[in-house]
Amino acid sequence: MKLDILVFGAHPDDAELGAGATIAKEIANGKKVGIVDLTRGELGTRGTAETRDEEAAEAAKILGVSVRENLAFKDGFFVNDKAHQLQIIKMVRKYQPDIVLCNAIDDRHIDHGKGSKLVSDACFLSGLLKIETDLNGESQQKWRPKHVYHYIQWKNIEPDFVVDVTGFIDTKVKSVLAYKTQFYDTNSKAPQTPITSQNFLQSVTYRAQDLGRLIGVDHAEGFTVERYPGVNSLSDLI
Repeated sequence: MKLDILVFGAHPDDAELGAGATIAKEIANGKKVGIVDLTRGELGTRGTAETRDEEAAEAAKILGVSVRENLAFKDGFFVNDKAHQLQIIKMVRKYQPDIVLCNAIDDRHIDHGKGSKLVSDACFLSGLLKIETDLNGESQQKWRPKHVYHYIQWKNIEPDFVVDVTGFIDTKVKSVLAYKTQFYDTNSKAPQTPITSQNFLQSVTYRAQDLGRLIGVDHAEGFTVERYPGVNSLSDLI
């Protein structure tokens, strides 16, 4: 299956929190989008790897993605080395995306920055002919995405561009709330974490509102780039 966009996240829920509205909008516009989670989030304070699996599957249904896979890297301990790069290269070559979205370049959680660099490096290496990979016994062809963009997570990183996601913020919030063990719940007796507060949940919307305000729309999501994006004309910019 060839995808238009492949979204990587160090943990289940990263894709939804960082780019959920953009994912929903692109799918509504007819694009094929998939998600690959690097870990099962097994070190998370609340819930288990098994509950995360269930929640990720439900979130995928809400967003309408074509496929979701999990590479089962070790949460907190995966590294940017050849073995991990090759696993991501296999995913990139399998789905041949034109665009890859991945974690923030720097963030509070150490896996986010690590995952960002790991995916970015693998996307470059995936385009090298002499790196040979196979999937299910079949040799894979080289493939390098045209663009690698990084979504924004805990830290307020200044975006290089923003996407108008007006009309899709409700879908994003619904996909985030699919992770019912992870976020604000007045009935939960589980330990509190930085992402279980009501303020954090509300920030999903108010950050999008603020980015939207800056470009004159209701809601937006921000991304950083590795190289300058080009436009055909000034009229392409809003």
